[in-house]
Amino acid sequence: MKNKKKLTLLQKRSLMGYLFILPWFVGFLLFYVRSLFLTGQFAFSKLTMGEGGYQLTPVGLENFRYAFFEHGTFKQILTTSVINMLIDVPLIIFFSLFMAMLLNKKFPGRAIVRAIFFLPVILNSGAISEAMELSRQMMQGGISTQAAEVVSAGETMAFSIDYLIDMFMSLGLPASLLDYIVAAVARINDIIEASGVQIIIFIAALQSIPGSMYEVAKIEGATGYETFWKVTFPMVMPHIITNVVYTIVDSFTESQVVDLAYNEAFARNFNYGLSSVISLVSTVITCVILVAICGFIQKRTFYYN
Repeated sequence: MKNKKKLTLLQKRSLMGYLFILPWFVGFLLFYVRSLFLTGQFAFSKLTMGEGGYQLTPVGLENFRYAFFEHGTFKQILTTSVINMLIDVPLIIFFSLFMAMLLNKKFPGRAIVRAIFFLPVILNSGAISEAMELSRQMMQGGISTQAAEVVSAGETMAFSIDYLIDMFMSLGLPASLLDYIVAAVARINDIIEASGVQIIIFIAALQSIPGSMYEVAKIEGATGYETFWKVTFPMVMPHIITNVVYTIVDSFTESQVVDLAYNEAFARNFNYGLSSVISLVSTVITCVILVAICGFIQKRTFYYN
């Protein structure tokens, strides 16, 4: 009797990966595929409600033509969402990696500090957001005067940002780079709120790097700068791809495009065809951006086995 062929280590790891995504894949087939099919069907049809349910009348590309050439805000909102995503994603990734490296160091109260950075993710959940908004409304009458005084004091103490911009421009920095930095500073609160999950992933990546690599780098006389670019950064590159995918999808999920699609279908005009077009277009653009960015990073990614 011949012995059964044993799986190699690589095959076992591949099998574990397939088993890990199996629940998601089953859920995708059972719940999401039908929704995608109906969205595509609605995009090329006009939906009317009747006594027995809804009826679809084929209209071809009429919904697409209306969205791009007649709708008042769709193109503007879509363009703004894409630009905001292109601004936010690099900043969120670099900020998350920087904070993960700080939080990965050993210091008193490290667990509390990590929890503080993850709090925005918890506070952004629906139930807690509603509770915080209710609390704000209840307290608004009592603290509005003090808040106004604080704002007034801050305005008197602040200095114009134009001074810093002029100073950096006199140093020869490109105007486009300064515009990017100013836009980033203006959105720093959103960047911090959107970095909680990414920081946790990067911390896990940093803790998985073998300590022997840092010991070798130290023995070879590498500086901290060289150690980062030769050891740390290449080892976390696979997790950068994960965080980029998560950040792009999260950015579009929270964008005004999703709100516009929801309002067109349920809150304003009950135009399911137009809402489906908005959803499809934003989804396709998101997928194209993901493929382009991930393909660019994938060629420069090192996988450690």
